[in-house]
Amino acid sequence: MMRFDIITVLPELIQSPFEASILKRAMEKELVEVHFHNLRDYATNKYKQVDDYQFGGGAGMVMMIEPIDKCISGLKAERDYDEIIYMTPDGETLNQGIANELSLKGNMIILCGHYKGVDQRVRDHFITREISVGDYVLSGGELAAAILCDTVIRLIPGVLSNETSALTDSFQDDLLAPPIYTRPAEYKGWKVPDILLSGHTAKIDEWREAQSVKRTEEKRPDLLNK
Repeated sequence: MMRFDIITVLPELIQSPFEASILKRAMEKELVEVHFHNLRDYATNKYKQVDDYQFGGGAGMVMMIEPIDKCISGLKAERDYDEIIYMTPDGETLNQGIANELSLKGNMIILCGHYKGVDQRVRDHFITREISVGDYVLSGGELAAAILCDTVIRLIPGVLSNETSALTDSFQDDLLAPPIYTRPAEYKGWKVPDILLSGHTAKIDEWREAQSVKRTEEKRPDLLNK
């Protein structure tokens, strides 16, 4: 079973995405475990302080190394981890390939950044992978961690009711997904392409492949140049 241990200073900010829909069902099916760890529980003073001013001066507080060390080391003493991931804007940008790779892992720790970031020694000595969800800055890594978990968990066999669904998502073959339609076949004069109503599976597959390439050329030509 896959397991995520998420370290955060705001566990209440990240818990809700796991309390509904696909992620909740995945946990109920015991296909994945997700545990939240409040970093303040590992603080070393009575004020539960986990941040401090940065050496050399400058704006913004920095997450301290000692509480993070205590939390990560405690978890590692209980089990082995395949990855210790730090969510940060300057990490490698999350894509479908990374999600596919992580879906084959077992136990993972995710450290959510906050304030100005973490003491560099955390990144140097504990983190095995740094991941970003885009070239922008969030108030903290909690939402980014939820995105990462969602992209990975939905790929676990048994999570989706139709296990082939995830395999036809956009980006799985470096192509965008083709247009999709459902009933009614005609609405306000807008018709579903005849080929999708034909029942010819091979021709439908050919049409979808062509549409995927066309969409990718129009919307994300960069994907075709990889």
